[in-house]
Order: sequence, then structure tokens, then C-alpha cells
Amino acid sequence: MRLYHHPMSSNSRRAVMTAAHLGLLDETLPEDRRVDLVLVDLSKGAQRKPEFLAMNVSGKVPVLDDGGFFLPESHAIMQYLALKTPGQTLYPTELRPRAEVDRWLFWSAHQLSPAVGILNWERVVKGFLGQGAPEPVLEKKGEGMFVEATRALEAHLGKREWVTQDRLTLADLAIAAPLMSLESARLPLVDCPRVVAWFDRVKALDAWKRTSL
Repeated sequence: MRLYHHPMSSNSRRAVMTAAHLGLLDETLPEDRRVDLVLVDLSKGAQRKPEFLAMNVSGKVPVLDDGGFFLPESHAIMQYLALKTPGQTLYPTELRPRAEVDRWLFWSAHQLSPAVGILNWERVVKGFLGQGAPEPVLEKKGEGMFVEATRALEAHLGKREWVTQDRLTLADLAIAAPLMSLESARLPLVDCPRVVAWFDRVKALDAWKRTSL
């Protein structure tokens, strides 16, 4: 399997972290079980080339190639890799525990990630691309969305160490990935001590350390 990615993409990072935690980056594994990372040079527009668009018409990373089966969308890739790995514990096999993980994967995609995306674009990417200063109205919108999302996560965590179950799951990796921009995008993570403690636990994982810039 090949995983097309870029290290500055939080979407890529959640997929790569999943592969790392599942042990799929081990070069000694058979090719049909191993995940080989392929860098997509976004700065040179590699994501817009015909050969990449043939794998993902949206022109975005990550994309998983499993023997000619092309799967975009980071959360779907996480699920797919887990389901292909015997004995894994990141994605529960029981219906309701799995549904709870799925709930937080959808929340990650539709609540937290869009908020971080706005702030990361305005405060990091625009400057990198020379597209001008941040737009205050959009910054305010992104901050409001981020605060609302993280306060919801703070309330949910309560006394939990992890987002679901009593162990690390795909939900934790998915939600943590966008927080890689915490400092660079000046994400307003305030009054959320449980979220901070949970994020510290994720950052202590080998999978997080292996995917850090």
C-alpha cells in the first residue's frame, strides 16, 4: 500500500499516525500489508498533476493506494487501515463502541477541523504563499468555531483519559491531528484543562512523535 501525504497537512498526519500506531510502516512487512509513504510536493503543485488527480479528483492529500484501489479522505483511510489490521484495538468491533468512535470522527471532520482550517489558512498558509495579511473577520469566525468545539470536547472528556472507551482509539488520533497547528496558528485553546491533559497524552505517543515536523 502507498499513502500519498504531506507532513504539513493535518489530514495527512491523522492517516500517517494511524499507520504508524498499527505498525504498518514496518519495512519488513509484506507489500500488501505494509504502508509506504509517498511525499506529494504541494508547494510545486504535484496535487494538481493528472496522475494525482486520477487518484483523487479533489486534488488533496492524503490518498491511499491499495493495489489500485484509491481511497481519499483521511478519516476513511484511518478506518480502512484499522479494518485491514488483525487484532487492532483502535477501531472497536462491537456495534455501539464503534458507532461512538464514528461519532467523533464525524465531529472531527465537521466541527473541529473546519475551525482549525480557517485559522491555519489565515495565520499560516496565506503568509507562506504570499497572499496577504489575515482577514480579521475570518479570524474571528474561526476563533469562535474553535472555542465552541473545544468547549464541547472539554465537557465530554470529564474524567475520561481518552475520547471514547477506556483506551486510545481512532477518535483520539483524528481529533489531535489538527491541533498540530496549536502554536503556529495561535489556536485559542483556553479554559480547557481536560483537553490540554488529553492532548499531552496523545503527544506522548510514539505515533505522534514519529510524525512530528
